Amino acid sequence: MFTDPIQNLKQFGLREDMVVADLGAGTGFYSIAAAHMVPKGKVYAVEVQKDFVTTIRNKAKESHVNNLEVLWGNIEKLGGTKIGDRIVDAVIASNVIFQIEDRDTFIKEVKRILKPQGMLLVVDWSDTSSAVGPGGANVIPKSKMREMFEQNGFVFIRDIDALHHHYGIIFKKE
Repeated sequence: MFTDPIQNLKQFGLREDMVVADLGAGTGFYSIAAAHMVPKGKVYAVEVQKDFVTTIRNKAKESHVNNLEVLWGNIEKLGGTKIGDRIVDAVIASNVIFQIEDRDTFIKEVKRILKPQGMLLVVDWSDTSSAVGPGGANVIPKSKMREMFEQNGFVFIRDIDALHHHYGIIFKKE
């Protein structure tokens, strides 16, 4: 396994009553895991690919998860997540930022939906030596990722161990 959503989310420190947004949710690995960790809270899974939206809904049903709302949305547009202003305690961005063209708008959208002092977990690819994952120039080095968020109003909290070929960083919204 390249990265483990449950292990990463445990290091993130989700609490049972949190509101969480998984941006670029893919097939829902983090969304489903987070929904189990916040049984008194809510998880928004935001995904632009309609097939994945259906996949996440099916996985939620199979997992008997009732606190997960799947949204078809664009994380690269302000308001594109369809989540209200300042209602989310924690945002997850796993293996998605390397694909984003408009990173500045993505960061603004994260800031818009996060409550004051809200937390952000970034998990992304750390190298290009793997047969899977992005190639060469698409990998964002951890130092550049940290700089990108710090320059846009986020405070570095700590690194997490995100397993093979990945790094994880926790930030807090200023």
